[in-house]
Amino acid sequence: MPMTVDTPRIPSALEAVIRPTLPMQRMRIQLHEPLSRAEFQALCAKNEGLSIEQNPDGTLTIMSPTGGLSSARNSVITQYLGQWSEDEKKGISFDSNGMFELPTGSIRAPDAAWVRRDRFASLSQDEQAGVVPLAPDFVIELRSPTDPLDALKNKMNEYTRAGVQLGWLIDPETETVSIYQPDTRVATLDRPDTVTADEVVDGFVLPMARVWDPLTE
Repeated sequence: MPMTVDTPRIPSALEAVIRPTLPMQRMRIQLHEPLSRAEFQALCAKNEGLSIEQNPDGTLTIMSPTGGLSSARNSVITQYLGQWSEDEKKGISFDSNGMFELPTGSIRAPDAAWVRRDRFASLSQDEQAGVVPLAPDFVIELRSPTDPLDALKNKMNEYTRAGVQLGWLIDPETETVSIYQPDTRVATLDRPDTVTADEVVDGFVLPMARVWDPLTE
């Protein structure tokens, strides 16, 4: 179960070092008000090795690094998305280190994301270099063994409310891929060999064999 800690607002994110005591578990810290983008970015810089997200109410969710299997699976996903993005040259792809401030006020780090080139180019250099102040056009979330499924589903619904046009939730445990789009019922693919996008990232194809089992040749 997530651990909740009620604590006052961090006075200086530059000085805050978080040391979770439960490896491979999630810790939640409730602040009295959300950190600014700059404060959040400084907090993450001070806590390299942790994945941190912020909810609109100021709740910070701190996650320990993923295990080897999840990391290998995510490497496959970002490899295919990155190569497609390079070939098409219509946008910019991001791995799980990319953070986005959504219009909802949340700061999220999808496992993989893609943003249209013109949208990313419209940002200042500081905005491009830090927490990106927009919702990606396309996101992928990969469920790890410690991820509660309901929490991931809520996150996917939040993405679509925030302006994400297409999202894939990949669950290796059940070998399913759920497809999220605004104002559209969620569609779930059962053990697909590939997942193909016909809009937003039109033509992107993700072979699933090595996502299900990274040892597959």
